[in-house]
Amino acid sequence: MTYWALNAAFLAVAALVAVAAALRRRAPGWRALLVAAIVLLLTTAVFDNVMIGIGLVDYNPALISGAFIGRAPLEDFAYAVVAVVLLPSLWHLLGSATVRPSASSGPSASSAPSASAGPSASSATGSGEPRA
Repeated sequence: MTYWALNAAFLAVAALVAVAAALRRRAPGWRALLVAAIVLLLTTAVFDNVMIGIGLVDYNPALISGAFIGRAPLEDFAYAVVAVVLLPSLWHLLGSATVRPSASSGPSASSAPSASAGPSASSATGSGEPRA
């Protein structure tokens, strides 16, 4: 299996999730995704080239297309594209539609710690006697 065949599966899943998010009108802002993609692809280019250059990663020449950006095969950039598309789309699809409490509302009585919460002084030592 070539790297492109492996990438195709992940790219297809990312595309399906992005389409589902767009159809539910819960898609992330495409301008923000473009900026994130540019930043992620640039950092991927830098760090992948460093890792390949120092011998940390190597690729089977029979499994790559032969197109490179520096020393990094083009296939290596697919995961960055998948991350930029899939993660924000999932975030928007699975995110809660609940409203956050306003900053002016204080903590409720149920969220305040009670006197019975937590271990008591006598039970903390395990001997039934209070700590000194």
